[in-house]
Amino acid sequence: MSAFFGPLDSEGRVPPRQQTRAAAFLTSAHGALARQFAFALPPKLESAWQTELNAQFYHEAEIVSLLLRATSWVPDVALGYMAMSWETAWFPRPPEEIPDRPLALALDLATLAHAVHAGIRPAALLPLEANASDPFMMALRRIEFESGRLLQAQILFLKGSALVPFRAAVNAALEKRHAEVRKLWSEALEGVGVIVRE
Repeated sequence: MSAFFGPLDSEGRVPPRQQTRAAAFLTSAHGALARQFAFALPPKLESAWQTELNAQFYHEAEIVSLLLRATSWVPDVALGYMAMSWETAWFPRPPEEIPDRPLALALDLATLAHAVHAGIRPAALLPLEANASDPFMMALRRIEFESGRLLQAQILFLKGSALVPFRAAVNAALEKRHAEVRKLWSEALEGVGVIVRE
């Protein structure tokens, strides 16, 4: 077990089995966010925050597209079971303490997005000697860069005035989502010899 991807091949690339497992998890998580952002978007944008929903939807779709093309995919028999557990974990779970259902759903989506963008740092798993021109390596670095940008929108929403009366529910939902995402990410990578440090 290692804290980094590897051992790298002779050209400094991450082994295809590790690429497949990491990309499958990231595709599942970012794909779920894209779907949820798409469903949250109204047919016509009526407020400023809805423009951010639209932008986040397209950024998530871009991440999924990038992963699908940059990964050296190989068969992984564990993915069937794992993907089911991941997809189940992404289901919306609005906090019952918030009586306004649209606000509760928006909070749930923001906590999931915050957990995915802040809790998963795939580029941190790349060893220093990784090939800088490898598409998979570049994809992971791009995802981490985009996640940092997207995280700002979730922070603004989660600290916004609409959620001030529900601060305890916000904190509890955020902690739960972070713990769940970290656990699933760690389990996914442990199966291919990578230990995720917290």
